[in-house]
Amino acid sequence: MNQDQRKKQRRDDALAAFAELLDVVDTLRSENGCPWDREQTHASLKPYIEEEAYELIDAIDAGHPAHLCEELGDVMLQVMLHAQIAFEADAFSIAEVMRGLSRKMITRHPHVFAQVTADTSEEVLRNWEQIKSTEKDRKGKGLFDGIPRQLPALSRAARMGSRAARTGFDWQTPGGVREKVAEELAELDAAVASGAPEDITHELGDVLFAVSQWARHLKQDPEDALRKSCARFADRYHKMETAVSATGRAVRDCHPDELEAAWQEAKRT
Repeated sequence: MNQDQRKKQRRDDALAAFAELLDVVDTLRSENGCPWDREQTHASLKPYIEEEAYELIDAIDAGHPAHLCEELGDVMLQVMLHAQIAFEADAFSIAEVMRGLSRKMITRHPHVFAQVTADTSEEVLRNWEQIKSTEKDRKGKGLFDGIPRQLPALSRAARMGSRAARTGFDWQTPGGVREKVAEELAELDAAVASGAPEDITHELGDVLFAVSQWARHLKQDPEDALRKSCARFADRYHKMETAVSATGRAVRDCHPDELEAAWQEAKRT
């Protein structure tokens, strides 16, 4: 089978599978369908799309293709449910969702579908932001308006810094951001010394924002880095807890020096 035949088969398989899923969701929302699915609204489904997105991230981190495939399906189900609810309200259909996405991708990739040149990822991103700024629905909006407010704060901070950087408002080197982190830490120390809770909150936020920008300059995702750090902490704490439990005690019953020794051993294993 040549490449064109493989593409055609993939397309045919995808269309058949999509039609099947469309029928399944339509049945679930029908009069004789599932009571729970029929009760759902755009608002009621918000917690589920968030949960499924994070489960998808976990699957990506785990590196298990079968798990990833399943979680992608769960995210797709959320998209299908929202589109079905909108269709029932005569707002829009899943076809409009897909056509709108196709048009957006074609418009925002002129280096692929038109005669614009973009040889690097940085050039692609600059073109992307310029195109977005001229689109009808972006007129009159601020630079950060398109960044979801519900994003985890570290991710949102990094995205804000990235967008500002594309306008030329940024540090020139990672070292410059490192100096800013030190400056913010000094201001946090001063706030802690003053004992004013509002000032401490303010300066602590500035430290975290500066760290997120440092991560960006180091080409790291701060949210991903912190998530992995949390996973390491949980794993090491569990090992420490297990070691302490083997002595017939609980962690809270141990001297700090014992816990430090157990922690260092957990880090080595």
